[in-house]
Order: sequence, then structure tokens, then C-alpha cells
Amino acid sequence: MAAYHIEESTRRGNLAEVRQIMEDYAHLTGLTAGGGSSRRYLWTDAFAVCSYLELFGQTDEKSHLDLALSLVDQVHHTLGRHRDDDQRRGWISGLGEEEGRRHPTAGGLRIGKSQKERRAEEPFDERLEWNRDGQYYHYLTKWMHALRCVFRVTGDPVYWRWAVELAQAAHRSFVYSRGRMYWKMSIDLSRPLVPSMGQHDPLDGLVTYSELQAAGEDLYISPSLDLSEEISETAGICRGITLPTSDPLGIGGAALRWLANRPIDDEGFFEGRRTSGDCPALCQDRTAGISSQGRVELAG
Repeated sequence: MAAYHIEESTRRGNLAEVRQIMEDYAHLTGLTAGGGSSRRYLWTDAFAVCSYLELFGQTDEKSHLDLALSLVDQVHHTLGRHRDDDQRRGWISGLGEEEGRRHPTAGGLRIGKSQKERRAEEPFDERLEWNRDGQYYHYLTKWMHALRCVFRVTGDPVYWRWAVELAQAAHRSFVYSRGRMYWKMSIDLSRPLVPSMGQHDPLDGLVTYSELQAAGEDLYISPSLDLSEEISETAGICRGITLPTSDPLGIGGAALRWLANRPIDDEGFFEGRRTSGDCPALCQDRTAGISSQGRVELAG
């Protein structure tokens, strides 16, 4: 009994700390009234949405859910539109105002970097590129995941549809011939800014697409929202890549993906309906584990 009370006290203390961190985040990034100016950054905002949803699940306090939904709205209306210092205006998808509100992810989402993207005629500068805006594939997949989590919690299929439309836009623009993917694209997805491929981007895409496909299995899926082709193409790219890495971000991402998809069913599929004949082999042969040397290895 004493151990239970200690454990419960620790849990409550941790929960209070997380609540304070997320309240500070909302204030400092302009999510709540009276805070700073709105500062949206796709990567951290994706994790913030999931954190607010988990706080809602742990406490049943609707204020946390409200913050998650407000953050989704802010991200779409900020990173789904052109920058204030850009001559272009409106939704980066090119859709009109009303259509853009209905489909805010149809043109992808900006990273949220401090500097404008590199112009087509500008030479590439690796140091400057880190601070320049554009679109990252691995940021987009994180937002797809966040939207799927919102759908799971609220049951509102519009969040699932926005995630699928983002997946389609990203795949259409980042994947190109010979089974390769660009690492960074321009804001309007018209040209690559960094042509090299992220080591784990194909696997990230495969897992994320499969999660979305499975999440929509109880919905009426029109042919326009089916991701079977995208899943098949990313599975093909995955067969030609290697996963071992010493990069901390790559290790963390691979570990999170491995944990997020355990357990899988007896035949090696992700939970939910079968989405690709390649999934079993990829799940079994390319499962990421971490060795004592800090490298992601292939665990059969």
C-alpha cells in the first residue's frame, strides 16, 4: 500500500510538471491570449499537439483538448499560408480562401524557419540553409501523426482527411524517379532545396501512411483518399536503403516508430487492415533496435 501511494504521488508530480511545461509552451509561442506573438514551428508543434492530447487523456480536463485543437488551427492558418515577408499571399496550395480553409494541408505546410526560403537563382549555402524556410518531409510526417491522434481522440474524420491530403501532397512532391526522395522542398513544393534523401524518410513515410490507412478502415474511403499506391511506392524505396545510423535524431525516430507499432499482428502487419503486401517483410526485416554502441541495427 505504501508503495502504491509513493507511485501515485510520483505520477501526480510528473503530471503537474508536464502541465506546467505545456502551459508555458502555449504562453511563450502565442497559442493562448496574453502570451507572446504567434511563433509556429511544425516539428515542435506536432509534439505539442500530442502532449496536449495525452494530458487530456490523463486528466479529462477539456482545456488541454482545446489547446490541441487551437494549435492545429493556428498551424494550418500560419504554416499553410505564405509568410508575411513573402510577396505571395494566401494558401501555399494555391487554393482560394474558402477552399483552402476546407483543405489546409493540400499544399503541405511550411517548416516555420526564421528566414525566407532560398531563391531559385541563389547559390546553395549549407550553413544558411538550416535557417531558411521550406518544407521537410520528416516534419510533414510528424504532423500527419499528430492529426491522426486528434482524429483518434475526437472521432472527427476531418482531421484524418487533412492528414491523408497532407500525405498525398508530400508524397507527390518529395518522391521522384529511381525510387528516391528529396530532403527539403520549396514552400510551394515546386523545386527541391536539398536534393539528398533523408536516411529514414522512406521508412517514416511507409509507417505513417500505413497508420493512416489503418486508422481510416472504419470510414468510407473514397478512391481519392486511398494511400495504397503511396504505401507500395515507399515500401519499394525501403527495400533499397540501409538503416544503421549513429545520428541521435535517427536513433530516436527509429526507436519511437518501433515502439509505436508494437505489437503487430501474428502475420507481421501493422495493427489494422492489410495495406501492402510488402509490410510483413519490412516489419520483420527492418525493425530498428539500438545496440550498446548507440547504433540503430536491423533486428529480424
